[in-house]
Amino acid sequence: MKRIGILTSGGDAPGMNACIRAAVRAALANNLTVVGIRRGYTGLIATDTVPLDRAAIRNIIHQGGTILETSRSPDLYTREGRLRVAEAIGKMGLDGVILIGGDGTFHGASLVAADADTAPLVGVPGSIDNDVYGTDYCIGFDTAANCAVEAIDRIRDTARSHERLFFLEVMGRTAGFLALESGIAGGAEELIIPEEETSIAPMSERIRKGFDIGKKSAIVVVAEAKTPGISFQIAGEVKKHLDLDSRVVILGHLQRGGPPTLRDRVLGSSLGVAAVEALLEGRSECMVGEVGGALAYTPLEETWKKKKPLNENLRRIFSILSD
Repeated sequence: MKRIGILTSGGDAPGMNACIRAAVRAALANNLTVVGIRRGYTGLIATDTVPLDRAAIRNIIHQGGTILETSRSPDLYTREGRLRVAEAIGKMGLDGVILIGGDGTFHGASLVAADADTAPLVGVPGSIDNDVYGTDYCIGFDTAANCAVEAIDRIRDTARSHERLFFLEVMGRTAGFLALESGIAGGAEELIIPEEETSIAPMSERIRKGFDIGKKSAIVVVAEAKTPGISFQIAGEVKKHLDLDSRVVILGHLQRGGPPTLRDRVLGSSLGVAAVEALLEGRSECMVGEVGGALAYTPLEETWKKKKPLNENLRRIFSILSD
């Protein structure tokens, strides 16, 4: 193995640059040439590349986003597009490719490997949604969760001052990891996540009882699910049961930006090194992750075919603390 490529695909996540930096340094330490592929699979098909050396990765560990840029490529949904990906890998003379992204990134990679004889592919989980099977935490999740907790803390101040009910909507797509952990850390009164069916009337009654016993505020953390902005609809339904002044705050893409936390920098760095070492060991069509504090290798196909479950103990803890 002499020459590898690195790309970021799908949604950006804080800590991706730390991962790129670590992978490049690990590759250079093993006398490998590293090619940065810009704009994910779209740039791969177009052979849009940039050389990655020590100068290229200098002073990026603290930066959010991704220096390689990213995109979501429709080409992966056709066999012709996947063959073009494999052809581009061969044309660039790559002996392996590291793919930093989420389940969509790995879905595409496993389909490419199934359709064509291509260089080894190793994935690194980068997603603020934290919904990738095969790892306890994805790069970017901790930063996004801390952003949500800071927002809850700030909103609590103004909510208490006006005795208001706030609905705080966080990202997460069809998974409630971000809502659950930020809800616990922020002391939220209620939680609405895709994994649980929420009945508006009983929830409204619980909120009312809280104010009756002297609470000055209440915060409901809402996972956006498949409908970003759904908090406005939920607030409207609650209003039918509860005569309280309420507001809606949608964090949106604010959660994706900003410097990565210590946890995301360390996770990105460790998984970046692990990805290079996996290629050197001859591994392919797998994702490197962390499970129980130990390095884990998961077949790419499993990362998107298997659903990652929420931590049941954390769900139990939230129900106790919010009572």
